[in-house]
Amino acid sequence: MKNYENILVSLPQPGVGLVTLDRPRALNALSSPLFEELNDALQSFDNDESTGAIVLTGNEKVFAAGADIKEMKDITFSQATNTNFIASWSSTVPNIRKPIIAAVNGHALGGGCELALMADIIYCSSSANFGQPEITLGTIPGGGGSQRLTAAIGKSRAMELILTGKFFSGTQAAEWGVAAKAFETAEECVQGALNTAATIAGMSKVATRTAKEVVNKSQELGLRDGLEYERKSFHGLFGSKDQKIGMAAFAEKKKPEWSNE
Repeated sequence: MKNYENILVSLPQPGVGLVTLDRPRALNALSSPLFEELNDALQSFDNDESTGAIVLTGNEKVFAAGADIKEMKDITFSQATNTNFIASWSSTVPNIRKPIIAAVNGHALGGGCELALMADIIYCSSSANFGQPEITLGTIPGGGGSQRLTAAIGKSRAMELILTGKFFSGTQAAEWGVAAKAFETAEECVQGALNTAATIAGMSKVATRTAKEVVNKSQELGLRDGLEYERKSFHGLFGSKDQKIGMAAFAEKKKPEWSNE
C-alpha cells in the first residue's frame, strides 16, 4: 500500500479498503495536503477491482475536529474566490463510485462533520460529537454542511445548529437519521463499519454501484424524475451478467458467484 503523511491506508478484510485520518497532534484537522492524500487514496480504492467498499475513520478521540484554521485565517476574499478555496475538499469524496462508510468517534466538527456527511453511510459511537460551529468563528459551513445537514435533519433543526454552533451527540445523530447506527464503544463502531463494508463488498459491484447512484439521485431529483431514473437503472441491470447470475442462483437455491459484469 502507498504511504502518506496525513492518512493511513490498509485492507483489513477482503474487498474492504480502510482510510484512517492520521494527524493526532492536530486533532486530525483538515487541510489541503490531507485532502490531496485522501482524494488520491479514495480514487485508488475506487479503481481497484478487488475493493468493493471503503471505510473512513479517525481515532477513538477524534474523527476530524474541523479545518486547519491556521491554513485559512489569513486568506482574503479574492484569494478564496480566485483559487476556489476548499472546492477540492468536497469534489472527490461524493463522486467515488464505491460505497463509503464513515466510522465516527470523538469529535466531528465543522469540516469533520461535513466530511462524514459526504459518506454514503455513517456509523458512530454514542459519545461522538458532531457540529457545525463555524458561526462562532465569524463564518459559515463551506464544505456542504448547510446543504447535507439540512437534507438529513430538516430546515428548522439544521438552522438552529448552524446559527448557534451547538453540538449534537452520536446518540442524537442516530435518532435524527444523520447516522445509520450508534454503537456503545469506538471499537464496536469501527468493527461494525468494517463488517458492513465486507457485506457490501460481497455483493455484485455492478449492482452496488447502481444502487448507490439511484439512492443519491433521490437527494437531487423530484419524486417523479427519481422514480423514472430508478426504473431505467433497474431495466439497465437486466443487461448485466450479474443479474442473470443472481436470479439463477436464487432459483437454484445456490450462493451467487458474481462476475462483476
